[in-house]
Amino acid sequence: MSFTPPATFTTRPTLAGTFGMAASTHWIATASAQAVLERGGNAFDAATAGAFVLHVVEPHLNGPGGDLVGVFATAEDPTPVVLMGQGPAPARASIAHYIAQGLDLVPGAGGLAAAVPGAVDAWLVLLRDHGTWELADVLAYAIGYARDGHPLVAQAAATIARVAELFRDDWTSSADLWMPEGRPPRAGEVVRNPAYASVLEQLVHAAGSAGEEGPGGRRARIDAARREWREGFVAAEATAFLRAPHRHSGGGMHSAVIEASDFAAFEAGYEPALTRNFRGVTIAKAGAWTQGPALLQ
Repeated sequence: MSFTPPATFTTRPTLAGTFGMAASTHWIATASAQAVLERGGNAFDAATAGAFVLHVVEPHLNGPGGDLVGVFATAEDPTPVVLMGQGPAPARASIAHYIAQGLDLVPGAGGLAAAVPGAVDAWLVLLRDHGTWELADVLAYAIGYARDGHPLVAQAAATIARVAELFRDDWTSSADLWMPEGRPPRAGEVVRNPAYASVLEQLVHAAGSAGEEGPGGRRARIDAARREWREGFVAAEATAFLRAPHRHSGGGMHSAVIEASDFAAFEAGYEPALTRNFRGVTIAKAGAWTQGPALLQ
């Protein structure tokens, strides 16, 4: 393998290596993923570990309540595959219900805006089917940064500052987490999320309590963690919390319609990628449930 560096200087050089490489939108997640590779994990172990770290260190962009659209291929099969981690709207999220609440649009923020969270289940499905590590090892990085703290990026600090009044007056549990001293955190200030660390530890515990020892039971152990997320304490506590009326982005007080049954009904999965050839390159995207077809056009 040879690599010829660019002739002109650039602050965004082309990178190459012979062992492995990780990249993300946050240096701590990138470092965590690279550490997995260096300890013998494969690319799917590394990607999953880095993704859960992003839930911790980029709270304004990532979170366990979000979704996931992934496109990947493996060394054994270069055919692109889509990882589908986009949950549907809750069963009770009907037009009639929203109109009855005096709404002509779905609010931009608040429980009525929530789809069924799909990201966590999707990452666990990917880890189960293509990774090699046990869940405890993969989640150790995110648990550590949530429990012990990390320096908050400037964009996250600015986001919290913009909604500080909402947190202080209405979303008081968010204020307890992100404004424990009654003020928005400063950029670079070490922040902690022990509650999310505890959630991940309970998923690890569920995995450790299921399945036979050794690689043969690894699939069952990860599926046990998935059930704990979709059918256990996470679904129960999240839906109970959102059932209490709370302020939405439009200013109104509403209860969410998402139920534990919505969590249980959704499972992440796979589908073939849509592909088009463009100037000698195959572009792979997800289907019409995403913006993928627009890029292919």
